[in-house]
Amino acid sequence: MFKVRYLPLATAALALTACSDRADEVRGVDHEETLLSVSATGQAESRPDQAQFQAGIETFSRSAKAASEANGEKIAEIVAALQEFGIEEKDIQTRAVSVSRIDWGDRKGQYQASNIIEVTMRSPERAGDAVSLVTEAGANILSGPNLSMTDPEKTANLAYADAYEAAMSRAEAYADAAGMEVSRVLYIRDAGGQQGQTYFQGAQAMNEAMVQRTAPAAPPPPPLAIAPRPQSGASMMIGTTRSNVHIQVDFALRPK
Repeated sequence: MFKVRYLPLATAALALTACSDRADEVRGVDHEETLLSVSATGQAESRPDQAQFQAGIETFSRSAKAASEANGEKIAEIVAALQEFGIEEKDIQTRAVSVSRIDWGDRKGQYQASNIIEVTMRSPERAGDAVSLVTEAGANILSGPNLSMTDPEKTANLAYADAYEAAMSRAEAYADAAGMEVSRVLYIRDAGGQQGQTYFQGAQAMNEAMVQRTAPAAPPPPPLAIAPRPQSGASMMIGTTRSNVHIQVDFALRPK
């Protein structure tokens, strides 16, 4: 036989009071507070201090060995010209090497060899002269340049600070319109962004409704193109690179 025990009224009332006084664990706000979620964007600009471009050579021959040897000789001439121009060996990197048989078109039966290198310019304003140099040395494949900063985080952090200030300003405007005030910050999420051709991956949201990343996926690299005829006095317009970042901030508002 089961016995039923009754909780005294005073004890039950005390338990309910304790539950109502504690913080709302799901929302992270106290009972008298209101949750406000704000999304904001920040921006900052900086002048790029390095440039990268890709250059290469395609050669054709009746045998794979001959195509490869001719290609090796030409790429060596291009690298030598870059080093004479003042580019250090550590700033020249091989990106792709290939030899393949051609089974269609006018060159059917021949072999195609290609070698692509990536060049990093520590003085981006000289990139235009370097491009002209490699084409004069025989490069017939060219892509770029990609202008960037050696310390991208420095500019990105300025953009994130700008985003946070925007989020706080918007939260204060909401609170003032509602006759409330900002009590505290509950949650800050880095939602990613973009700096020139570089993408910042956002942090995964704690809320299941926001699992999808805000930052778009990085695009594939641009296709390599046949280099145009070099022009004397080629110039490189450095300009500035903008950082755009996004954040989400949750605030707790309380009555004034």
